[in-house]
Amino acid sequence: MILRATLAFLALPAMVAGLVPWLISKLPGPGLFQSSCGTILLAAGAGILLVSAISFHRRGKGTLAPWDPPKHLVVADLYRFNRNPMYVGVALTNLGWALCTGNPWNYGYAILVPVAFHLRVVLYEEKEMARLFGSEWNSYRHAVPRWGIARHPYTPDGTATNKP
Repeated sequence: MILRATLAFLALPAMVAGLVPWLISKLPGPGLFQSSCGTILLAAGAGILLVSAISFHRRGKGTLAPWDPPKHLVVADLYRFNRNPMYVGVALTNLGWALCTGNPWNYGYAILVPVAFHLRVVLYEEKEMARLFGSEWNSYRHAVPRWGIARHPYTPDGTATNKP
């Protein structure tokens, strides 16, 4: 199981947040805004991504890969505050790459990837979650924002919700 989770991690987010932006940074282009703050975003995004992937494996008993999804709805750890922390981690990492390199192609990629993630989440993943996890998903979906941060951590019993 750990091997499948590791392979899924390397095949998906490690490519989207690591290899592809690194290759893109090699494309010639005029230097845009470049900042050493990008390393902070790179590290924060990578940390969020790693913690979320581990949570998916440990709590969901599956991987982040569509061909081996979790068996249980993951609502713990960072998922208590945001429904898609892996995607947020990848987006922050890609923005970090753009800031580190100043390459306009990396900036374009840093914009394109979150748009693609949003479309995937709205058009496919959320429907699949509703199908697989029913009322459990519905309760979670109403309490935890898709992209923002919940003011209160989610608990499956409903004692803490994002509502005032």
